[in-house]
Amino acid sequence: MASSQPASAGRSKVFVQQVAMAVGAVFLVVGVAGFIPGITTNVDDLEFAGHSSGAELLGLFQVSILHNIVHLLFGVAGLAMARTARLSVIYLIGGGLIYAVLWIYGLIIDSGSDANFVPLNDADNWLHFALAVGMVALGLAGSRGSRQVRTGTA
Repeated sequence: MASSQPASAGRSKVFVQQVAMAVGAVFLVVGVAGFIPGITTNVDDLEFAGHSSGAELLGLFQVSILHNIVHLLFGVAGLAMARTARLSVIYLIGGGLIYAVLWIYGLIIDSGSDANFVPLNDADNWLHFALAVGMVALGLAGSRGSRQVRTGTA
């Protein structure tokens, strides 16, 4: 029996799942790297949370144990949600929106205050902006592809 779906529709479904899996894997790597001396500078100054954590991933992105745990959780979520196209889209768009909120939060708080509990610095803020834009864009592209799969349209 021949399928009425175009060949590209099937690839779109697989693509969004592969993207979610790749994004999740990167978050896992980043979460683990945040604990590794050499990749993370000043690991001895790593604190659970707060702006006074002196550890920096790649000597640039301020991290804490909480920050690393968040990356690990985003990674696990990405891998788990990559099982279906629908969940992959939700992960990418939802995760992108969370990073957009985190970006705005990082811009408006005083980096030396107790409100900076993650902790965040300028490099983190702009990385969060890029993640927000990238994840939402990939999720929307994947959403379009998964709609094509469901409706059989090109």
